[in-house]
Amino acid sequence: MNKRFLIFAAATAYFWGVDAKVKLPNLVSDGMVIQHSSDVRLWGWDKPGKKVTVTTSWSQEKAVATTGKDGKWLVSVKSPEASFTPLEITFDDGDKTTVKNVLAGEVWVCAGQSNMEMPVKGFGQCPVVDYNKEVIGAVDGIRSAKIPSRMSTKPLDDAETSWRISSPMTVSEFSATGYFFAKTVRKALNIPVGLIEANKGGTRVESWLDEDNLKKYTKEDLDSTTMKDRFEWDFHYPLLWGNATLHPILNYTVKGIIYYQGCSNVGDPAGQYTERLKLLVEQLRRDFKEGDIPFYFVEIAPYVYGDGIDGTSGAKLREQQFNATKVIPNSGMVSTNDLVFPYEKGQIHPAQKQKVGERLAYLALNKTYGFKTVICDAMTYKDMIIQDDKAYLAFDNMSEGYNRWEDIEGFEIAGEDKVFHKATAVKFWAPGNDPRNERIAVSSPEVKAPVAVRYCFKNFQIGNFGNQGGLPLVPFRTDNWD
Repeated sequence: MNKRFLIFAAATAYFWGVDAKVKLPNLVSDGMVIQHSSDVRLWGWDKPGKKVTVTTSWSQEKAVATTGKDGKWLVSVKSPEASFTPLEITFDDGDKTTVKNVLAGEVWVCAGQSNMEMPVKGFGQCPVVDYNKEVIGAVDGIRSAKIPSRMSTKPLDDAETSWRISSPMTVSEFSATGYFFAKTVRKALNIPVGLIEANKGGTRVESWLDEDNLKKYTKEDLDSTTMKDRFEWDFHYPLLWGNATLHPILNYTVKGIIYYQGCSNVGDPAGQYTERLKLLVEQLRRDFKEGDIPFYFVEIAPYVYGDGIDGTSGAKLREQQFNATKVIPNSGMVSTNDLVFPYEKGQIHPAQKQKVGERLAYLALNKTYGFKTVICDAMTYKDMIIQDDKAYLAFDNMSEGYNRWEDIEGFEIAGEDKVFHKATAVKFWAPGNDPRNERIAVSSPEVKAPVAVRYCFKNFQIGNFGNQGGLPLVPFRTDNWD
């Protein structure tokens, strides 16, 4: 296991020698995408006390830094408006280093676990829908840097990576969710999009929290030498993945974060995942130093967890994810309840990644880029009125209507006995046909006095109900029964 822990030598000789010139992190390299119209951070290493001058091909201004005792330096330069015109950045400490083929565009981080890591080509026995079509139609103007998924007991400042330019020869290796997000944003904005992929399959939210947060807010044991005795899988380790996979990118200037994670936290106590996801977002925003940057994340998809197909452990984690949107400012969640095939009960990597990425992009386009005509919010439960043998439900984010009036699947209803039965759900025509008063009437002949309603509140249950924008109803329950 020791081979999995990458601990860079503290010796300053690692960064410079007698004749060494400025050393740049691997992210600051040919083909990079910088955040346009921003104060972009650039950084590196050199001999202590060395002056480093940074010039750009788009401006006459210079940025100058002097390295500290640790050999580190950092400057900020004003980036140009977005365009597809290649740019250059030169670093001069007496010996020049020039980074070429730089584009100014939108830069997003792709974080989380395996469903974010899953490439366009898929994993073994886990395909992505329309793979060949996507490869042949690969969109230019999208670039990606994949941070190797590694662990370290100490935060690392660099990682072995390089920028990949999307083409039919390269796009198969891009994060599928990230690429389809970028493809949609690229089309809408007509500017370059850069993705920084910092993720690891199977990780828990605790895998990405830093040492201070883990010590202050959790009871995680951070002794790396005994982690293998406490966890069956190394991807469940706290702290270590964030140190080596996430920390190296924190100086990079980004627009926002898209995040797909949660499967490995199924079974967490009520409220714990919500609070720890909120904590992670606060940590990331602090470390990226760009204020409350957007954080858009994905609801875990239907899957048969350990308590079986009709169990609720997965549903309760989805509930915690939805609750996180209420406590994390400038955030949004896309529901994936309708994005699995019936035969994917045991497939934790669903194939329909196009719509996942697109829905994340809809959030960004509406909430971050001002495309208010783009419908981005999934429909959510609002309230319930019970009359006689029916429950009448209202919803938020209808986008002026429902996607269907009949053949609605996914609702269940229960009486005081707390036994849920499959329910019929039909549109209830409110007085005056005012859309603001439209409700769905839910009933079952087996429940004469309804008390509670659930929608797809199981590990694996696919619904077909949503809003007029084609976005699904987020799974919910009106009860708090365990």
